[in-house]
Amino acid sequence: MKVSDLRGILQYVPRFRDRIFVVALDGEIVSSPNLANILLDLAVLRSLSIKVIIVHGASAQIAQLATERGLAISNADGTGVTDDLTLKVGLEAATNVTNEIMQGLTSVDLRAVYANAIIAHPAGILGGVDHLHTGRVERVDTKALHLFLNEGITPVIPPIGFDGEGRTFRVNSDSIALEVAEAVQAMKIIYLSARDGVVMNGEIVKQLSIIEAEEIVKKRRPPLEVGTFSKLDHAARACRLGIPRVHLLNGLLDEALLSEVFSHEGIGTMIYSNEYQQIRRIFKKDVRAVMSLIRTSVNSEELVRRTRAEILAHLDDYWVMELDRNLVACVALHLYPESRQAELACLYVAKGHEGQGYGRKLMAFAEQLAAEKGVKEMFALSTQAFNYFQQKGGYAESTPDILPPDRRKKYDVSARNSRVMRKPVGPALVTETARA
Repeated sequence: MKVSDLRGILQYVPRFRDRIFVVALDGEIVSSPNLANILLDLAVLRSLSIKVIIVHGASAQIAQLATERGLAISNADGTGVTDDLTLKVGLEAATNVTNEIMQGLTSVDLRAVYANAIIAHPAGILGGVDHLHTGRVERVDTKALHLFLNEGITPVIPPIGFDGEGRTFRVNSDSIALEVAEAVQAMKIIYLSARDGVVMNGEIVKQLSIIEAEEIVKKRRPPLEVGTFSKLDHAARACRLGIPRVHLLNGLLDEALLSEVFSHEGIGTMIYSNEYQQIRRIFKKDVRAVMSLIRTSVNSEELVRRTRAEILAHLDDYWVMELDRNLVACVALHLYPESRQAELACLYVAKGHEGQGYGRKLMAFAEQLAAEKGVKEMFALSTQAFNYFQQKGGYAESTPDILPPDRRKKYDVSARNSRVMRKPVGPALVTETARA
């Protein structure tokens, strides 16, 4: 691990300390070789004072037991009918999975307990069909869960619930994770399955708002596997109930959990309920982070190289966009009062956050700021992004002759042969720019 990686992790610790994460493991993840790595990741979370509740499924194990014994079960994942035979097989499979998880937690020096925390009631007759021993969560025993968590004990919750009369019901684990998270006011739900979250056009969608997630669920576009659809549906509902973040991850990948939780970009799909976003001035402490942010673009000669001293000398010109307190984009606005012009410079959006309108938002912010300063014309110099300025920002190509004298000298010395883009600035708008 690099020192920079450790620093990246530590920036999250104050926000996550003493908060609760609900980690939901599909049965196929529990039976995978990567379970040992996931349990080590959970040990890391606990060492950072993050409280963890584990909810697990058992559909893979139920199906396997049924196949081995030649039994015809009515449903494997707890969403359909559960007859007597399926309930019996389900109880055996769930018990085995719970024991396997608890043994694994003990091996990484974590105390764990089987938490009989789900009070359930019958799902009843749905679509004219009695679902028999399939249940729904009626209540979560939060008192017991908090008692365990406060003692440093990790609760493990199987896909089983009981009613007040001692009857047993099989409950879908995705649903249990949602209900538990709401009941204990968890900060996150992390669904670990054998799938890569939401995939569109062959690529993983890194972030979805509640509205975007609900739209996919409603239209069933793009087509999703049943397991992913269930998790996305529950994720959107969880966010509506006040859970800030829900993550859909491929639990077969090593370090998936830590990479998702402790990085800006993550590796799965995150559904969020309240994106905290702001554009603010850069501080001295941000300079290294900004230089790191733009390094790739500087190396590809898209952006001009800037030293720490150069940025510090013009600190008031630089602005950054924060997303949940993480720097994801930046821009600079260099003023030339004599000619009433301003240069839009150092516009960059982190790769994992491209395509979400942040670049246009920063351009609009800079233009508004320029208008407030009495600027009449904006210009930008670009070697590779000139099409972006034209298509997204409304800039038109011009010549170096329009540059202020001081800037023209720097242009000639640089020998970058950048294209010059220009745009008139309209009257200042009165809007709230600190948040979006």
